[in-house]
Amino acid sequence: MYLSVLHRRRRRSSLLSQSGDTVREGPRSFLVSSNRQLKRLQHSPSAGHGLSADTEEQLRMRSCELIQAAGILLRLPQVAMATGQILFQRFYYCKSFVRHCAEIVAMACVHLASKIEEEPRRVRDVLNVFHHLKHSKGKMTQVPMPLDSSYINAKAQVIKAERRVLKELGFCVHVKHPHKIIVMYLQVLECEKNTKLVQTAWNYMNDSLRTDVFLRFSAETVACACIYLSARTLQIPLPDQPPWFLLFSASEKDLKEICGRILRLYSLPNVSLTSLLKEVDKCRLDLDAHDTKAKLLGRGLLGVGTPTLDAPSRFSPASKPGSPALPQPNKESPLNQVALKNACRKLMNGDEKRRGSRSDERREKRSMSPARRRRSRSVSNSRSLSPTHRQKICRRDREREREKERESRRECMRERERGRRDEYSRRR
Repeated sequence: MYLSVLHRRRRRSSLLSQSGDTVREGPRSFLVSSNRQLKRLQHSPSAGHGLSADTEEQLRMRSCELIQAAGILLRLPQVAMATGQILFQRFYYCKSFVRHCAEIVAMACVHLASKIEEEPRRVRDVLNVFHHLKHSKGKMTQVPMPLDSSYINAKAQVIKAERRVLKELGFCVHVKHPHKIIVMYLQVLECEKNTKLVQTAWNYMNDSLRTDVFLRFSAETVACACIYLSARTLQIPLPDQPPWFLLFSASEKDLKEICGRILRLYSLPNVSLTSLLKEVDKCRLDLDAHDTKAKLLGRGLLGVGTPTLDAPSRFSPASKPGSPALPQPNKESPLNQVALKNACRKLMNGDEKRRGSRSDERREKRSMSPARRRRSRSVSNSRSLSPTHRQKICRRDREREREKERESRRECMRERERGRRDEYSRRR
């Protein structure tokens, strides 16, 4: 079966090359479709905020393990748990761990993935499961989550984080899983009856969800890498002349890179999520302090809070090359002249007021007192009305006329009904 499929594929590629068309490669991930997205994978936003690469890798792995454990307790299918982990990985290549809490985003990804895979769970159930996982380690007696203000705030944060995930991903939440692809490829290779090989490849695929291989490679390439690694582990020979993975548009370089990323998971130290979150909090405090210092410097304030002065060469008159050697007489500025004229006018006005008669004083008092509003009897009420008030009056008049018309129609209908009844009683 393998040779027949390979022969058909080669024949198809030769026909396409004769016709002038090119053979398309397998679909790549959504992040590797442009140079800008490739730069995102090389330099994540968390690294730009001062978080080390090892801490970020540990955070991704521990958070994905938390999503997997929560999905098991919520009785979600494996596809939903895989969707939640891939959404989590995608989000943190758009945003930083320093600015967004990993635990809240993990809850939001679980809730969103359950709705995407048509296995919805309530936010309350997700919060209870994460609370159970957080407080159940090392304790025999488990305390349920209290329904207080902290619970309400956590629920609001999860809903807000879910919206933020959708916004950052552009509502592109479709995930292609390699679960079925692994089984299909093993059927092509006639190895589907080897249950140990199938189970090992499946396990490696579930472990690869804790890395970012699904963002760098297509689902078909990841499926080939899981089969490749499981066959090497179990020492099961696969077709080598020609290599079997060429049938599925995969290269040996990509397979080795994916296998290296998967095997690196088993060599990482076991660090708890709480200690990782403490390191993230330290980075957040340092970043906030740096931002506040930058803002103060941008506003012209030093750390002490004193305003910064310009260089002395800018405001010193001795440093100007065009300054005159001889001293010039002081000239009054135009502002001083205007102030002097205003003072003279005030003095003159005060003298005139003193010399004025009593009648002038009475007139001034009347002018200072508030004016009384007089109504002219000649003005009609319609002119004094505002346009909105006029519209209201017109509407009332129309409504009254309509009501009168309706009443007259009702009266006519009653008269007709009475006439019919009388005629019916006469005939009877």
